[in-house]
Amino acid sequence: MAQTDKPTCIPPELPKMLKEFAKAAIRVQPQDLIQWAADYFEALSRGETPPVRERSERVALCNRAELTPELLKILHSQVAGRLIIRAEELAQMWKVVNLPTDLFNSVMNVGRFTEE
Repeated sequence: MAQTDKPTCIPPELPKMLKEFAKAAIRVQPQDLIQWAADYFEALSRGETPPVRERSERVALCNRAELTPELLKILHSQVAGRLIIRAEELAQMWKVVNLPTDLFNSVMNVGRFTEE
């Protein structure tokens, strides 16, 4: 590969952004790091809060988390006050915080929610 004469410019905010991303990934410990990272940076690009947990939150980091007020707070922050959210998007958020899919399906059925 030929080397170009163009200097590489690193945006000044990149090191801090990567450090915050790494700290959040360590706190959250997502099962699917690639998908979580995509969701994290997608939220940042939209100016939204990324899918992270506060330090004070006590969320189980075993195979499956329990539905707690803290996790509901995380999910709520992800929808950023929107009145309508697609079920597919909410299901992905649910997965990112490591909640069981069957619980999501139960909530959707009990609430008689549809695609939005």
